[in-house]
This record gives sequence, structure tokens and C-alpha cells, in this order.
Amino acid sequence: MDKRSDLRLCHFGTARRRRWWGLRRRWIYIYITFTFTWRMLGVFKTNQEHDLCSLTCLMKEGLHAVLQTSNNTTVPDKLSAEHYKSAETQVHKDLEMQTFAGPVFASLRRSLDITEEEYQRSLSSHGCYLQFISNSKSKADFFLTNDKRFFLKTQNTREVTFFLSNLKAYMDHLEKYPHSLMVRFLGLYSIQIPNKTKYFIVMQNVFYPDERINTRYDIKGCEVGRWTDPASTENPVTKILKDNNFEGKHIILDKQRSWLVDQVEIDSAFLRSLNVLDYSILLAHQPLHQDELDRKHSFSNLSMRTVKPMDQDSPAEEDPPTIPLLEGYSARLASDTIDSGLDHVQNTGEHSGHGIPLQEVNRTDAELLEFQAHHRRLLPNLKNSVHVIDGPKLRYFVGIVDFFTVYGVKKRQENLWKSLRFPGRAFSTVSPATYSQRFCQWVKDHTK
Repeated sequence: MDKRSDLRLCHFGTARRRRWWGLRRRWIYIYITFTFTWRMLGVFKTNQEHDLCSLTCLMKEGLHAVLQTSNNTTVPDKLSAEHYKSAETQVHKDLEMQTFAGPVFASLRRSLDITEEEYQRSLSSHGCYLQFISNSKSKADFFLTNDKRFFLKTQNTREVTFFLSNLKAYMDHLEKYPHSLMVRFLGLYSIQIPNKTKYFIVMQNVFYPDERINTRYDIKGCEVGRWTDPASTENPVTKILKDNNFEGKHIILDKQRSWLVDQVEIDSAFLRSLNVLDYSILLAHQPLHQDELDRKHSFSNLSMRTVKPMDQDSPAEEDPPTIPLLEGYSARLASDTIDSGLDHVQNTGEHSGHGIPLQEVNRTDAELLEFQAHHRRLLPNLKNSVHVIDGPKLRYFVGIVDFFTVYGVKKRQENLWKSLRFPGRAFSTVSPATYSQRFCQWVKDHTK
């Protein structure tokens, strides 16, 4: 073999070793990253030692400034096209904040009985934001307010553009179905940081209040990649289990099952119309107190019962009622929620055209009728009624989230690749029509 051939072989061997060592370093990096993330699952304070402390401090300071200004702004009774297009920029010290569709989100907050003062107080409290790290594949950063009432999630430019272009449809859907399971977005903002604009959205925390929740699920209705090792984190409070972890279990609602199934079908049909996929149902539950199991409801303290430990007595029936009635009400009623109390009001004519009791009905009866008419969706003072529903033994927290993934060219290519990679198996990247149908079928199959 001549000298030139030896050089070629040497070069070939060197290149092969270089590729091998490069691949090895890459796998080591992936392993270390995975192991670190695996150990870091949970909720962590973004204090001074945290990498994102600077960002969260700027977010809090900016939100405090813009919300301080918006507190003095009158929320419009009727939204116009200009309200949906509005983008208000405010400079505070050296900080530039932008608020998108401010009047629209203020209107939604008002419909949920969230005052601007408490919204500002929660988002700009002195306590640190909490970073939420889960086993989600999302590249977004998730933060919780110190009181865990609201989530803040970073968004990319494409997601922001998509959401703003469909904001009117989203608001119309919530107005038509006030007890939709879709998560409520309460504000959309951007903050200018060195050489970059960071977008983030504020939403209700589906699992609020979470004092007695110890297991959470993220359900997509498929099987590939939908398993979480229950022992994969030492912090069970923030562990997110998936579809395959739920096999053999059911959401027990009895007479309320038809309501949940119908609402999921309505919400998923709306999402299908937006040509999106990959959304999830967040699900958690907690046991009911004994007086709730006996159907001796104390409407004045539903919120107390949601957070009260199981080893404490339930609130007394004579406690003064404090729960406000909703201003509006969906006309879609299930006949199986109507009992003799509602029949009495209907027979005496003491109700409005949509089933809302008039002021002549005493407060206790009014709250009872609201409770039944809304299919046992709670109306607690903790302002999270849209995500809570009672079964015979358990209280369920349910919400549909993550509906920003459009079925475009990239997802179509991913669908083709996964069809070859996982033949005959159910994976997440499918057409919106298929995703919606399978999503609804999962709910039907796993509810009783």
C-alpha cells in the first residue's frame, strides 16, 4: 500500500473517531441535561440565586406599572374591533412594556369577577414568582404568582400573532359558553430586555387552590410518549402524569357526565375550527368533605371547603352567605340537575327568562339554584369556578390548555414521519379533525 493510501486511511480513521467522540459528547450532554431536569421537576422560587431572577423582577416591575395605570381606565361595556387591535406601550424608568388588547382582557377579568386591584396585587406582590418545571416538552418558561393563583407563560412571536388573530373568536366562544373548559387568558404583554423582546401571557391556574391536590394529569388522548414514571420526582405535588398513567381509572361524575362530555365536544369543535392540535386536558381531584357527600352544602364557604384539610370539620350551615351570583348564565341546562327546589321556583314564577332567580327569591335559594343550574360547577370566592366540578365523591379540577399549535407544513411532515415510526399507534401529531375526535373519545371512555 503506497503512502497516499496510508494517508487516506489515517484521515478516514481520524474523521470517524472525531464523529464518534462528537456523538458521544452530544449524548453525554443530553444525559446530563435530562438528569438535571429530572431532578429539578417542581416549583422553585426565582430568588437572587435563580438564573431567571432578573427577568421575573423586570416582569413584576413592568406589570405593576402598567396595571397601576389601567386601574384608572374604564372597562368598555361593548368591545370594538379597535379594542382587539390595541397595543399600548408604556415606558417605566428604563423598562418598556407593551400591553396587547388591554380592554379585551380587562373585560374578561371583569366577567370572572377579578378586580383590577387584586389582579395587580397578585402579579406584582413582593414575594418571588415561582418557576414551574414539569416534564413537558414545551420550551416555554412557566411561572406562578406567589399566591399560585395565576400562571405566566412565555410565548414566541408566532404564538402571539396566532392568538391575537383569533382572540375575537375565543372571546365569542366564552361568551356563548360561559362554563367552557378552556383556560381563561387574562392578559398578554411584552417586555423589552437587552437585544430581545420577551412575550408572555397570564392565565388562570387550573389547579387553584391546590392545598389538597397531590396528583395531576396532562391528557392528550394518545399513547406514544404519554407515560410518566410516578417515581421520577421526589416532589409529588408538582408531578404531571399522562394518559397511560390514567389507564384503568375513570372520572366519576354520574349525572354530570353528559354535561362534561358535551362541553368537551363543544370546546374541541371550536379548536378544530382554528386548525390546531396538541392541546391537553389538565385534570386533578380531591376528596369531598363529609357534609358534601351527604349533600348538606354550605354555600357560604365553598371556597373554604376546597382548601380545608380532610381532618377538619366542614363549615357550619349557618355561616353567612358570601358567594356572588353570576351576571350571565348559559341557557344550556341538563334536566337531571333540576330538583324540587328549582321546580318550586319555576312553579311560582319566581325566575327570569333564562332560569336566573329574581331578587324576590331569598339568597340561599338563589345560590342553590345557581349551583344546580351550573351543573354543580362551584362558585367560590376564590374566583376559579370555571375549572371546578363535583362528582359523587371527588372534586375535579379540569381545564383545556395549550391550544397554540397550528397544523401547518411542519406538523404535516411530522405526522408523516411518525406514521412511519409508530405504525398503528396513537401519537399526538395528527390532523385537527382526528385529534378532536380522539380527544373527545378519550373523555367518553374515561368518564362514568
